[in-house]
Amino acid sequence: MPYIHVFVVFLKLGLTSFGGPIAHLAFFRTEFVVKRRWINEAGYAELVALCQFLPGPTSSQVGFALGLMRAGPLGALAAFAGFTLPSMLLMIGFALGGEMLPPDLARGVMAGLLCVAVAVVADAVLTMARTLCPDPARAGLAIGAAVVVLLFGNGWVQMLVIAAGALAGTLGVAPRAEGAGNGMPVPLRRSTGVVFLGLFAALFVLVPLISGEAGRLFAALYQSGALVFGGGHVVLPLLEQALVAPGLIGPDLFLSGYAAAQALPGPLFSFAAYLGTVMSSGPGGSGGPGGAVLATVALFLPGFLVLLGVLPFWHIWRRHAIALQAVAGANAAVVGVLGAALYTPVFTSAAQGTYAVALSLAAFGLLRVGRVPPGLVVLFGGLIGLLPGLV
Repeated sequence: MPYIHVFVVFLKLGLTSFGGPIAHLAFFRTEFVVKRRWINEAGYAELVALCQFLPGPTSSQVGFALGLMRAGPLGALAAFAGFTLPSMLLMIGFALGGEMLPPDLARGVMAGLLCVAVAVVADAVLTMARTLCPDPARAGLAIGAAVVVLLFGNGWVQMLVIAAGALAGTLGVAPRAEGAGNGMPVPLRRSTGVVFLGLFAALFVLVPLISGEAGRLFAALYQSGALVFGGGHVVLPLLEQALVAPGLIGPDLFLSGYAAAQALPGPLFSFAAYLGTVMSSGPGGSGGPGGAVLATVALFLPGFLVLLGVLPFWHIWRRHAIALQAVAGANAAVVGVLGAALYTPVFTSAAQGTYAVALSLAAFGLLRVGRVPPGLVVLFGGLIGLLPGLV
């Protein structure tokens, strides 16, 4: 059965693909273009361009589409399960293990991870600014977005800022040149795409109406996942507004889990499994593994729905410059939103004293200058957090 083969291949990638979405795309290219020849070079480039155009976790969307093209709907689900399951289980284990540690030990490890989170987000902001804001117009959009979010920071302001960035892009931000390409097979009819786009939009509007704590959890993560442009790091400020601001999870727990997610292979969106585990929400209001499954599905689902909806129309839309301009502007605004998140809640929650600032700078140096893998930096931060003086 081909979908079982797809699962095994993606499970191997889920266990070994460290380094974030850009690294994941390189792993995928080696595995599926060079080694297995599931898709040609032009088709793979087209698929990556499509997933970068859409909201959602880019590398997971590429894997989902590759599974769909290889083995149909079951292949798509097998690719997602194989790539996500290792990091999801590890995040559940980290969440449960944190509750078993002695309080002093847990506080020290958490303090160290919070400092690493400052470094990770700062590195992401700089990397994204370099690629998504290469000219004064887009840099100005990013700065303006950061100012607005810092002054009026809430979830709806962030959404409006991203929408305003897309509009500004159509009015004057030049997109990067892209070829139309024709090498990507499209296994869906346009009528099917319309159904998925309708489901994506309907859920976005209707999930806030679901009652109960499980409904609140699902709605918060679904709407956050529907608005993530520019990579997994961008989900941080959206989830912070959706979960920390209303008091569903404490800021220390939130940021320590986010930092720990940097150490794992697979998609950063597996952070959702940690959130669902530590929250009191979840099926039956119990949190734990049931909440982890609910949260993971909620965060990934919108990206997959919009991918299935747009895939049949992508060849047509990509020929229009205005679509690329809108994405360029939205991406620039996203950099500003993430830059605002670097200050609050990340820096303000973690930098509690001289030692904490020093550890954050050291972790940033290891990432940015030393090119040390994020997993080792997270381990370093956790161990340093055990030393006296940090908490």
